[in-house]
Amino acid sequence: MFQYSRREFLKIGSGFLAAGLLPSNGFSALAPKDERRHLSFFNTHTNERLSICYFKNGSYCRNAMGRINHILRDHRTGEVKKIDPALLDRLARIHQELGCSTPYHVISGYRSPKTNAMLRKQSRGVAKNSYHMRGKAIDIRLPGCNIHQLRSTCLAMKEGGVGYYPSAEFIHLDTGDFRTWRG
Repeated sequence: MFQYSRREFLKIGSGFLAAGLLPSNGFSALAPKDERRHLSFFNTHTNERLSICYFKNGSYCRNAMGRINHILRDHRTGEVKKIDPALLDRLARIHQELGCSTPYHVISGYRSPKTNAMLRKQSRGVAKNSYHMRGKAIDIRLPGCNIHQLRSTCLAMKEGGVGYYPSAEFIHLDTGDFRTWRG
């Protein structure tokens, strides 16, 4: 049996506590060097498809991130914004948790302030300071996966915003504080 001094025990415990407090994208630095993360998207407005490895050798792949930023652009204006890697990591974990191989169908990724203002005029459900305008939100469907199961998996992670829109059959995810709502 291992015996630790009080000081050694506190050091070990502090290390585990610190690791648990890291933001989800902070774990990228702790990822095994051989870990690869893949995502697949289908943009429902542009009919574009992308299946790509966006993380390997312990870091995000610049070219892949640029291609993801492009497919998740504001389809109304063509404006591209950097997408938060923590959002992508969350999507990859959801896919893995569900054991699903179909691409995410993207309803909305990045939204320019102009697009967001226009959508706010059309609907009460669009936030004035939407995470979409910061590249930190996405509205998705996952064909082959029951929307209720997708929602349950997202809620179980207790991360970011999880909006549930059953009549339109999509889920909103963002990297803000944990909160939920039904649209």
